[in-house]
Amino acid sequence: MAQAKIRQPIVTVAGHVDHGKTSILDAIRQTKVAEKEAGAITQKISFSIVPKEFIEKKCQALLKKFNISINVPGFLFIDTPGHAAFTNLRQRGGNIADLAILVIDINEGIKEQTRETIEILKKNKTPFFVALNKIDKITGWKSYDKPVFESINLQQEYTISEFHNKALNIITTLSIIGFEADFYWQISDFTKKLALVPCSAKTQEGIDEILIVIAGLAQKYLAKQLALGKEAKGNVLEVVKERGITYYDCILCDGELSKNDLLLIASFEQPIVARIRGLFEALPLNKGFKASDKVTAATGFRVLLTIPESSAVYAGMPFIAFKEEEAEEAVESRKEEMMQLVQDITRTDKTGVIAKAESLGSLEALVKLLRSSGIGVRSMGIGDITKADFVNARAMLQENPLDAVILGFNVGIGEAVEVDKDIKVFTHNIIYRLIEEFLAWREEKRIELERKKLAELVFPAKIKVLRGMVFRQSKPAICGIKVLEGTLKRGVALMNADGERVCSIKSMQSEGKAIEEAKRNDEVAIAMPEITLGRQVKEDEILYTDLSEDDYKKLKQNESLLTATELQALKEIIEIKRRKKLTWGI
Repeated sequence: MAQAKIRQPIVTVAGHVDHGKTSILDAIRQTKVAEKEAGAITQKISFSIVPKEFIEKKCQALLKKFNISINVPGFLFIDTPGHAAFTNLRQRGGNIADLAILVIDINEGIKEQTRETIEILKKNKTPFFVALNKIDKITGWKSYDKPVFESINLQQEYTISEFHNKALNIITTLSIIGFEADFYWQISDFTKKLALVPCSAKTQEGIDEILIVIAGLAQKYLAKQLALGKEAKGNVLEVVKERGITYYDCILCDGELSKNDLLLIASFEQPIVARIRGLFEALPLNKGFKASDKVTAATGFRVLLTIPESSAVYAGMPFIAFKEEEAEEAVESRKEEMMQLVQDITRTDKTGVIAKAESLGSLEALVKLLRSSGIGVRSMGIGDITKADFVNARAMLQENPLDAVILGFNVGIGEAVEVDKDIKVFTHNIIYRLIEEFLAWREEKRIELERKKLAELVFPAKIKVLRGMVFRQSKPAICGIKVLEGTLKRGVALMNADGERVCSIKSMQSEGKAIEEAKRNDEVAIAMPEITLGRQVKEDEILYTDLSEDDYKKLKQNESLLTATELQALKEIIEIKRRKKLTWGI
């Protein structure tokens, strides 16, 4: 009986942001992708083919040392984004991956996104091992052209000690999570222990060992899984536009795809039947594409498609390939399945913001992070921000100004679109910064709106009458003051440090203009009709807003809306009232 044809294992590289996933891939394939990424953080899933011949040449000494032969055609690597926002993208990567490399910075240990990645790998039952990256940053580390386990023993005693302490912290945390872990050279059964491979993407140490461990695990434990299937299926990873031509970069997860096949591709409404006009297989080590009549999994490829005029193919969509004579039957049998995949992602909420992104995968990531932060998404779409988005957002201004917002990830505002200045727009090419900026603004805006509801409330303030700044002694008395703490509003009553009410503020001015309020460190002029300066109120005297019991109760109910300086003024006012035995039930 003929032996089943073996495909390349698909290996996903995942982990916490900035721990060096793309840098490790760069070290493997000898490229510099990481330096080109926005903020040096991978924004999309991308693929890299590392062929058998390259591995055999690069790892010749280690293969001989461990008596390992390479029996797979090579590896197909998927570089996944590492921030919490990319859970679903990583999950999609995990679903199609045979094996995963979990990258952990040995100096930082296991972070929140590391734990999240582990949970996804566990959920998808994806075998994985750990690359303990950045060993070169350990104090006193010296690089040697030797296997990493030999390099460790050549270090100074304090460096060895620091290395083992940091590794032990990670091993302990993994144990708590439920994994017994050890260095790969100390493991005899990789099904029982999680392998750790110390490495440095910068110095290349441990990189060959990573390839050896992948080969060993794939060949020993994934042989059945790597048998080439009959159905050609995969995912559209990216829509690429070059010189007016639209290409689709895809990954073929299983089977063989012919140039004459038709693709059934999931979309927002009905699945799309697309005809292949040009098929280009990815060359190894990120060296471009070549025209081909057939590609075999697992591999990356670029394709030119003829699609219905009213349809659009988006990044992240899964596809299945069929022969032309099977297409009609295939559409009917798989239609509901393909539609459900997209509907799960593009479900909208009754209230919320507007989300726009460059691809379905990016949109999915953006929407997930917004919802995990308690923010609904009322409308979403692929591509630049449009006039319709501004119209949609404006409809929310009266109902909820916090939702009258458009967020764009890796997109801009369309060229012919007139910007509505009343609508807040956030755009960024790094997703977690986009979310952080939006959430910070939202909290400031929430407090601002809540404080407007308290417009009639007397806010606590502490002021000082400035020496030499008496402009009129009486009828009304006018002088310059400095706000020491809190917020001073026009019309409030003032008391002295003994708790005696002395006057009220008829008006306030700053630089000759009437104002309604002044904040800490502001110097303004105030008019007080009931007093004569020098008698009831003197220069350098400290005054406070005279709060009523009702004012105090309302302030306590809304204490979270008060600033630190208002809380300080309130604290001093309460102490004065206590001395006057006006405790307001405190």
